[in-house]
Amino acid sequence: MTEQLKMDGGKNGGPVECLGMTFPSDDARRDHFSGLLEERLKDPDFRNQEGFPQGADDAILAMSDPPYYTACPNPWLADFVEHYGSPYDPTRSYAREPMAIDVSVGKTDALYKAHGYHTKVPHLAIVPSILHFTDPDDIVLDGFAGSGMTGVAAQWCGTAPAAYRHQLEMEWKKAGMEAPKWGARRAVLNDLSPAATFIGANYNLPFDVDAFAKAGKQLLNEVEKEIGWMYKTLHSDGKTEARIQYTVWSDTFSCHSCSGEIVFTEAALDMETKKVSKTLVCPHCGAEAAKEKMDLVFENFIDPATNTMTQRPKRVPSLLVYKIGKETFEKTPDQQDIERLSKIAELDLPSALPTTTLPDCQMTRVGRMRTTQTEAIHHMYLPRAAHGMSLLWQRAQSHPDPKTRSFLVYMVEQAIWGMSILARYTPTHFSQVNQYLSGVFYVASQISECSPWYILDGKLKRLVSAFGKYQAKKNVTAVNTGSATALPLPDNSIDYVFTDPPFGENIYYSDLNFLVESWHGVTTDPTPEAIVDRVRQKAVPEYQHLMTQSFREYFRVLKPGRWMTVVFSNSRAAVWNSIQVGLQQAGFVVAEVNALDKKQGSFQQLVSPNAVKQDLVISAYKPNGGLETRLAERGAAPESAWDFVETHLRQLPVSKVKSGVIEIVVERDPRRIYDRMVAWFIRHDYPVPLSTEEFLDGLRSRYPERDGMVFLPEQVTDYDKKRAKVEQAPQIELFVSDERSAIDWLTDHLRKRPSTYQDIHPDFTVQIGAGWRKHEEKPELSALLEDNFLRYDGNGDVPSQIHSYLSTNFRDLRGLEKEETLLQAKAKGRWYVPDPNKAKDLEQKRERALLKEFEDYKTATKRQLKESRLEVLRAGFKAAWAAKDYQTIIGIADKLPSETLQEDEKLLLWYDQALTRMEADA
Repeated sequence: MTEQLKMDGGKNGGPVECLGMTFPSDDARRDHFSGLLEERLKDPDFRNQEGFPQGADDAILAMSDPPYYTACPNPWLADFVEHYGSPYDPTRSYAREPMAIDVSVGKTDALYKAHGYHTKVPHLAIVPSILHFTDPDDIVLDGFAGSGMTGVAAQWCGTAPAAYRHQLEMEWKKAGMEAPKWGARRAVLNDLSPAATFIGANYNLPFDVDAFAKAGKQLLNEVEKEIGWMYKTLHSDGKTEARIQYTVWSDTFSCHSCSGEIVFTEAALDMETKKVSKTLVCPHCGAEAAKEKMDLVFENFIDPATNTMTQRPKRVPSLLVYKIGKETFEKTPDQQDIERLSKIAELDLPSALPTTTLPDCQMTRVGRMRTTQTEAIHHMYLPRAAHGMSLLWQRAQSHPDPKTRSFLVYMVEQAIWGMSILARYTPTHFSQVNQYLSGVFYVASQISECSPWYILDGKLKRLVSAFGKYQAKKNVTAVNTGSATALPLPDNSIDYVFTDPPFGENIYYSDLNFLVESWHGVTTDPTPEAIVDRVRQKAVPEYQHLMTQSFREYFRVLKPGRWMTVVFSNSRAAVWNSIQVGLQQAGFVVAEVNALDKKQGSFQQLVSPNAVKQDLVISAYKPNGGLETRLAERGAAPESAWDFVETHLRQLPVSKVKSGVIEIVVERDPRRIYDRMVAWFIRHDYPVPLSTEEFLDGLRSRYPERDGMVFLPEQVTDYDKKRAKVEQAPQIELFVSDERSAIDWLTDHLRKRPSTYQDIHPDFTVQIGAGWRKHEEKPELSALLEDNFLRYDGNGDVPSQIHSYLSTNFRDLRGLEKEETLLQAKAKGRWYVPDPNKAKDLEQKRERALLKEFEDYKTATKRQLKESRLEVLRAGFKAAWAAKDYQTIIGIADKLPSETLQEDEKLLLWYDQALTRMEADA
């Protein structure tokens, strides 16, 4: 480890090094850079950067710890990389294969659980990838860093305990991998959200854990002295005073029969079993109904923030849970409890409580946020919780030491959701559960109003324990708040990218973060947020555009020949294709896609329109400069295609073995290699130099093939050795969703078993069932067979493919090769896969037919193209691209249903590149 990494752990006692400068103390370092940041914030051009958050200078400075972290674009990010990183050296030897990770690993780790966030990949899941793709002191980038787990993983590579190191080394040795090179890596973390980068900075920048432990305890004691009376109650003995852990508040509904008021908890909750009934019984008239059939009861009140009359749901305190010693009790609030709550409600609104109006978003337009009329931050807190949360915030923000203050806020902000009306009371017979739904604003009918100590007493102890074992180091991490579409980093400066970007409309990050960010006074600029959001009029194309821009930035800053790992989680094929196309347009080449859902079958299922939700890990690389240079010199020549294939095959894993079973490497499939080659030429604005059959024929003659996979000559020996150690050959499970996959299924079926139409038809009918694309025209089996395969008519020699199959599978034909009549009778009518020469002729004939049908599409109206053949569209787009007829591609695309384009990676790539060319030529 370098001297910089060993230096000062973050305490203020001695001189510290920072970006090549030495300061007498860490406070001096902070004061110096804070002054510079304060000056930069006054510059309008600095504030006009894309993704600059919304907030006053003082609020941004209060969150920041420059130059390592700024709650705005970081002016020192490039300096950090240039000073601590290493310049790109094309002579440096570097070779890695793709690597999959299991994102479920480490979700119970104390450090991972130290601070919640909407989505997180555990640091322990990221560590193996960083160890595999990098060396100590290399720089890792995460442009969608969220809570900063990639930075924690980079540091963990140097601080991992001996037991963890031993376990990982044994796993790698068993898998035939070289031992990991232990040692911390540096990290650059970026996120659009100030709430996210604040969490990430506190995870990754050093602080004095002992000082925090002392200050945290003092803070909670001070809050107890000032507002402890608000959380007092008398035990059932009428003498013993206890502190309330949480109070259950219940919605009130109006009976549809008598208009009487029904308190939800009293009517629905069985206090013995803790089960909540779906049917409410009116205590006044006995009428029964589900709460969905009843109206909420509202009460009028003067909003102290706006001084206007408004309405809120009438909520009644129904249950108190409190503790005496180690024993927990519960009771119905008594008169003294009610009087105390009334007294608190009459107090002025706390000055620290934000009164910002919630943004117009999907979550406030629908569901319980709308029906409860929850429209502003202060509406999300009951009166007592408003005072408790505000006092916690004030006390944390007033601590004199900047480092300790920052981590106190890091702790206290974790009560922002838990003390709000988002905290649901969801009891069971065995436990009382008080939690909010993650990833959404949802106000339940039973709210759990928790005390500060109920949330933070245990949290303080857990934080001290977790961070006492994990000591973050100085000069290892830099954090930037800004858009991933405009990273302030030099070209070719990053050694590895690990990223878990937002996918479609899974999570509304900027809207969800608005709650916490309102307390900080610095909120996300949602304009460049990569998301599918109907309210902000961002559909899949807008999402794809932003993701493509982000991937282009990744490509620009990543060193040639280096890798990027993308964790993907979304069930929509349109979103998946946006990611695929965005990667390819940026210049990346996908080398492997791994599913982490062990129940999932084939790769085709992973990307089909009806794929189930799962995690995918995409391994992609930035080709080295030599390949780009040779392409520029040769242009669209066949040699350029084979140069790409050589380079690409070298990057792919030779074999994949899981639990002693060898698996198919999907990216070594001949057609998959062809798709990657096509994307490469399209991205560089060159025509594709080889037809499908020319390419596939060339692959067969140039490279060895095993189990349907293509290898370099020097790789095939290694595969054969590993293949010999397993009993069963790897199997490709085909999932039929369109005409191309139907042909692939038939090819696989007929190669194994030449069959008659009648034999094939039942299985084929099953295959083109539920998984078929919505707007894809279903082909007739007879047409597919006629266009792509050969049929033996009973005359002449029996084709070798059929002969071999019959001789192997029918006893009465063994040794009867001379009895041609019997053999011919058995073979007659069977369809089989033609040899390469005849297959090429068939392919050319089929392509002519496809292009002829494409001509009909040109004259069709939009309504007439409600259903289409993907194979026709692919062939037509490819031909139009070769002819530089971009207008035809765009014109046909405009006639198609949006799903047809968005759910096919190949069409989307042709279309997007055609748009780019048209814009460039305009």
